[in-house]
Amino acid sequence: MTASTFERALPLIRKHEDGYVDDPANPGGATNLGVTIGTLSLWLGRPATKAEVRALTVATVAPIYRRNYWDAVRADELPPGLAYALFDFAVNSGNKRAVIGLQRALGIADDGALGPITLAAVAKHKPADLIDALCDGRLAFLRQLSIWARFGKGWSRRVEEVRKAALAMAAEPAPAAPAKCPACGKLLAA
Repeated sequence: MTASTFERALPLIRKHEDGYVDDPANPGGATNLGVTIGTLSLWLGRPATKAEVRALTVATVAPIYRRNYWDAVRADELPPGLAYALFDFAVNSGNKRAVIGLQRALGIADDGALGPITLAAVAKHKPADLIDALCDGRLAFLRQLSIWARFGKGWSRRVEEVRKAALAMAAEPAPAAPAKCPACGKLLAA
């Protein structure tokens, strides 16, 4: 998949992760644009302050999302809709939990590491089927959390919105491969 999939997915994530919050019921603590104080501290290599979290901008969080979540779940190697659904799950619940969800949807060992076995299993399934199974499993996981009563309504809405957008991406035709010269194999200009 291309970087354009990430560029399409990021604004969709931001619909659910926009603005500063510091809700005592949220285990992530101070959060802005979906980046928690803990995540920012790891990114900076030192303890971050709430003021630094509050000062985050879209431009400063995009590289964090790219490296810490998108790249960590190898989303560029997944079909676009599935990549987005897994990316959103990782942002909301952590990379390992998201990959475990994907592995359970695939019916393979769930070690939380997205490697060649998981990628091979993904290739054997229809993306839409995996998106549905991943979202169903995600909701089941979220319902088990002690903070479901506080955040469940929003999480349910988010997962259904992710499912809808991910299925729409999965239904889009794949981009045409660039044409090559039959004689020399070089790419032809459009």
